Amino acid sequence: MEEYKVNKTIKQINEKIKRGEAVVINAEEMVDIVKKEGIVDAAKKVDVVTTGTFGTMCSSGAFINFGHTTPRIKAYKAWLNDVPVYAGLAAVDLFIGATSVKEGDPLNKVHPGNFSYGGGHVIEDLIAKKTLELRVEGYGTDCYPRNSFTKKITIRDLSYATLCNPRNACQNYTCAINTSDKTVYTYMGILKPHMANATYSSAGQLSPLLNDPFYLTIAIGTRILLGGGIGYVAFPGTQHNPNVERTERGIVLSAAGTLACIGDMEKMNPAFVRGASILGYGTSLTIGIGIPIPILNEEIAYFTGIGDEDIYVYIEDYGSDYPQNKEKTYGKVSYKQLKSGYIEINGKRISSSPMSSYFEAIEVAETLKSWIKDKKFLLSEPQEKLPQAKKYKPRKYIRDE
Repeated sequence: MEEYKVNKTIKQINEKIKRGEAVVINAEEMVDIVKKEGIVDAAKKVDVVTTGTFGTMCSSGAFINFGHTTPRIKAYKAWLNDVPVYAGLAAVDLFIGATSVKEGDPLNKVHPGNFSYGGGHVIEDLIAKKTLELRVEGYGTDCYPRNSFTKKITIRDLSYATLCNPRNACQNYTCAINTSDKTVYTYMGILKPHMANATYSSAGQLSPLLNDPFYLTIAIGTRILLGGGIGYVAFPGTQHNPNVERTERGIVLSAAGTLACIGDMEKMNPAFVRGASILGYGTSLTIGIGIPIPILNEEIAYFTGIGDEDIYVYIEDYGSDYPQNKEKTYGKVSYKQLKSGYIEINGKRISSSPMSSYFEAIEVAETLKSWIKDKKFLLSEPQEKLPQAKKYKPRKYIRDE
């Protein structure tokens, strides 16, 4: 394929959206269309593919500004509902991390710990417009003389509340097993000894960065659905690494690209943002993220048409290898196999279960699709590309099937 047979621009697609003429489908539907019609006809027919993921994303948090008090205070320490928040910013700016745990929690002293409330729950409660207690301690300065401040607040009382997540929407992940002789409690859930179960965490064929594996359309400045509101890709996420091994169809086999995302919390929906308590591990935040992919040409149609049977992930041992940072795998498995409920490792049949929700990922993608169809959401022009793979190039993988 030396030249594209289909050429569209984001501006042209946006004009179709404004006229109510754009063909918008979700990534699951695109798999069937590409199989039936081929990538060229699919690219001609479809304008936007919506993607979605709904899973736990530990590297998340929120900046808030609680406004100046009378007399003024310079925050030195602070808590929201007894959850420590970071106060090492300006006088009344705070940062709430999703994994911060409520003060006094026994943690894993009583193993496995329940971690019943933390930063992720605080963020959910703020978005749900619940009342929380803010406590602040200062150390007193000439310009900020107050030493303490306590107040019941809701998100409406804050001057500023922005979800700011350093690493979300991981492009792929691992399938987790446990080869040890004891049960382990991990961020991938409870793993039983002797490979009695396996867990995974991705929407597979619906996941945003698996539908754009070379970041051809997802870029800095991309407008997205974040937590049920409108957000943006702010930067490549921490640990962004596009140079991992790929399959013969160009899909990464392990954690690769990630996104730093930002959005207005007051306009989000708590149905798409939920605090998480992970037994024996800690607290976190479960977030719904949906990203629209403009079908500008057949190359993009090709990648959005790849289904679960062609998306693979490595199997790793969280009982011994992962904690010791040993690079060892037990083969690879497709998302079609994982979603069947069973996989095989060395001839052993093992039950598999997801840590993320495919059902709610569909809800995310469908919500974004409805926004576009209802002319409430336009595509954004990318401002700067995400860091690209050096070794792997997209054009070598394309074939019209």
